[in-house]
Amino acid sequence: MASAAVFQRPSRRHPTVRGSSGFTLLEVLVAMLLLVIVAGALYSSYFTVLRARERADEGGEQRRELRGTLDLLRREIDGAFYRSGDRRLRFVVEDRDVFGRPASTLELVTAAPPSADERPASDLVLVKYGVKEKERQLALNREATDLFGSMKPLPYPQMESIEGFLVECYDSGKWVRSWNTELSPKLPERVRITLTVRDGEQTAAYSVQARPRVR
Repeated sequence: MASAAVFQRPSRRHPTVRGSSGFTLLEVLVAMLLLVIVAGALYSSYFTVLRARERADEGGEQRRELRGTLDLLRREIDGAFYRSGDRRLRFVVEDRDVFGRPASTLELVTAAPPSADERPASDLVLVKYGVKEKERQLALNREATDLFGSMKPLPYPQMESIEGFLVECYDSGKWVRSWNTELSPKLPERVRITLTVRDGEQTAAYSVQARPRVR
């Protein structure tokens, strides 16, 4: 008797589900390294933008101060007043330097600006400019007083952190760095003011010319 063949249906194997075993130490270290690199780049960009903005603000303030100072000097020199024989009326420029940087002094009598002060005052004011050095830093000081007043003027910083202040006078076809109406009883034809300031890692010179109207 022949034995009956036994057929077995092949069993279906279900895929095994792999349990999550977490991150390895190497993966954690790589992730932390990438995070540090990204954070460093973000902080570097932020501080670069911040420094650029601060430099732009400082540069804008310096340019406004520079324009105001040069405009004030031009107006005062344009309105310079001198009459021969009156020792109170004078125009004096002295050529000086501080650590090799130009540091001229300027003294003149000019027309007084309009004032709301009710105290009696003359129409003339004595103005003096000079460079003050402190810890190798230069500042341009200005003092002004009523020509016929008795109050002692107090100098105040017209512009801080300059690199040079040069006053030149033009007369008889040449520029000179000194002038004194006691020696030459007249005002110069033209006056050139040059202010040198720090511009980043370099220096920049800005000039303006004035013409005294009363000569």
